[in-house]
Amino acid sequence: MPITEKDIYKALEQVMDPEIPVLSVIDLGMITGVRVEEEGVHVKMIPTFSACPAVDYIKQNIRSTLEKELDAKVMVEIDKEATWNSNRMSAEAHEKLKQFGIAPPQVQQGEERAEIELHTACPHCNSENTYLRSPFGSTLCRAIHYCRNCGYVFEHFKPLG
Repeated sequence: MPITEKDIYKALEQVMDPEIPVLSVIDLGMITGVRVEEEGVHVKMIPTFSACPAVDYIKQNIRSTLEKELDAKVMVEIDKEATWNSNRMSAEAHEKLKQFGIAPPQVQQGEERAEIELHTACPHCNSENTYLRSPFGSTLCRAIHYCRNCGYVFEHFKPLG
């Protein structure tokens, strides 16, 4: 039976982000194209951060997962024509992040600095009575906030435009 694009995208749902293991490369909007060629399956992806140290690891996970699931040779390349922004994340990704205890990024519409500081809802109690404690979290794509209502410190996946 020939491999279809639908088969490829279904297999890609199993490739999880190494730093946030509840999100797949599909949830994060990292895949910019797939195609089946004579020599195998070709996947184009973009990292969520240009200097992401996990890019080679993610590429290898895509390759090994698809080769196992589709029994085909797989080529993965970085798409140099597209750039990632946080608006590429699916609505399901936002909910998964929240359930994981990380505030999802707001939909990017303006100045990133203001959106990091304002209206960041606590993933534990949904209160917006929060403040930015540090623009630097455990990774470069996260900031640290404090919720005045429930008293939890939480990470926020920074919006990126």
